[in-house]
Amino acid sequence: MRAGGRPSRTGRAGQLLWLLLVAGLLAACGSPGPTDLDPLPRSATVLVFGNSVTHGTGAGDGKDFPTRLEAITGWTVINDGVPGDRADTARGRIEDSLVEHEPDLVILELGGNDFLRGRDPVGVKEDLRALIGHVRDHGGQPLLIGVPEASALGAATGRLSDDGIYRELAREEDVPLIEGVLAGVLNDADLRADRIHPNADGYARMAEEIADGLMEVGLWLGRRAP
Repeated sequence: MRAGGRPSRTGRAGQLLWLLLVAGLLAACGSPGPTDLDPLPRSATVLVFGNSVTHGTGAGDGKDFPTRLEAITGWTVINDGVPGDRADTARGRIEDSLVEHEPDLVILELGGNDFLRGRDPVGVKEDLRALIGHVRDHGGQPLLIGVPEASALGAATGRLSDDGIYRELAREEDVPLIEGVLAGVLNDADLRADRIHPNADGYARMAEEIADGLMEVGLWLGRRAP
């Protein structure tokens, strides 16, 4: 500190470095993807493309989260969940699904089976990136659902959290991401049918939280279907 209370050049440089560091940390903690998207019309078609969690394994017919999401939003929501599907195998079927349904929005819920089989998350991330590219090539808006990393300890203690590849990919591809929904359900024994699948109440919770996430990124105006 110089006489008169003015900071030295070294002090000012240190303060600037500190402000830049704080700004970087705040940015890292913020939303990883866009949050100002245009809302979809009531006539929109939404494709939920995923695995057994999308399919609704662990609950009865009509209790899956895409069906419940349709009831909440009023959109036409198509459930294209294939039990056992992985991000790499899904690359071979997404084109046909896009051509058949011509969706305005595609919700991607994949990666869980890849992690359970010990696949390198980096490879899973690149498969998801390719799926995002297919959606964009067809004029649709892709959206990622975060999936918990494979953790025996996390599953046993109810502390599952999303694998970091989803935040990374959302930032790199500027894709909206809804985080923590599946992990939060699987962390609650009352909301799951087994260690990797929600029950009917769990799927209902997922639909509600995904609808909230869609509202936060601007895709849904928040008006409930009658």
